[in-house]
Amino acid sequence: MISPQDNAARETTENNAALAILDAGKAELAKRIVGQQDMIEGLLMALIAGGHILLEGVPGLAKTLAVKSLADITGLSFKRIQFTPDLLPADLTGTLVWEQASGTFSVRRGPVFAHLILADEINRAPAKVQSALLEAMEERQVTIGETTYPLPDPFFVLATQNPIEHEGTYILPDAELDRFLLKLLIRYPSTEEEIRILQVSASQKALSLRTGEQWAPLDPVLDAAALETLRTAADAIFMDQHLVAYIVSIVAASRPSRPAAPGSPAGRLSGEDKASREGLYRYIAFGASPRASIALYRCSRIRALFAGRSFVSPEDVKAAALPVLRHRIVLSYEAEADGLDPDAIISRLLTLVPVP
Repeated sequence: MISPQDNAARETTENNAALAILDAGKAELAKRIVGQQDMIEGLLMALIAGGHILLEGVPGLAKTLAVKSLADITGLSFKRIQFTPDLLPADLTGTLVWEQASGTFSVRRGPVFAHLILADEINRAPAKVQSALLEAMEERQVTIGETTYPLPDPFFVLATQNPIEHEGTYILPDAELDRFLLKLLIRYPSTEEEIRILQVSASQKALSLRTGEQWAPLDPVLDAAALETLRTAADAIFMDQHLVAYIVSIVAASRPSRPAAPGSPAGRLSGEDKASREGLYRYIAFGASPRASIALYRCSRIRALFAGRSFVSPEDVKAAALPVLRHRIVLSYEAEADGLDPDAIISRLLTLVPVP
């Protein structure tokens, strides 16, 4: 029989091993990526959770480089798909090809059959191509003709989009947005970080002239065994049932048409808070689905792991709420007219739901 002391010692050892792997992964990514800690942590979080990521930022902020570097440190197969308005679903998933010699059709698999997919500028492809990704992202499979083929395991879609260009782009359907675990907003670097970017760029240019390689190779420190260690450590993170109810209350609070349960934390609001929430609901057209609750639950535990703790705190839930919910809440025209974005609405919701 394992004593509580032995169990605690084992959990501490597992956490230390997981933190060492995370530090090694961040160190490898830092060889190419300067700053952007939120993006790096988000990429690692999705890797551990097994979810997809939507990266939004203006050009030149190393979104594509970060995804390529993640593929290098994991050792996973990688394919980049440049989304354009003339892209066809078959260009993504594959198609049946007639073989004249044998008189039969053969399957030619598309670039989606890889562990890690970079969907570059995903909002430039029309709805027909977007819908081709739905089955792949949710069921991890692709149907070509009458046969369904499983995708490699693990399978990640890391999509990028440019928020400042709207000509020749298509709004992503809500069904597809909901399949992304996180939406990460990539910010401009600080002055100090931009100076460092120039220095790194100069050294990489010199390396390219000497060796012909654009970037120095990265060590695959997040291989299958390391990834399994991280997932085991994340699964062992303790979450109190009050925090589980807190997560559900936050997600439920984003739904204007669904009142909170009387016994839940969201149902114990004061009259002033209820009035504030009713005023906030005029800015929300549709709230988040139960898939958001699952994502927030998983990401809160991983954030606790990043902090080196064996338990989840309310601050972990609040920190994970923004990237988990910002693409799942549909704002009304009033919100756009008043200059409010999803982050502002989520931040106000978090102030209204009582912390356990």
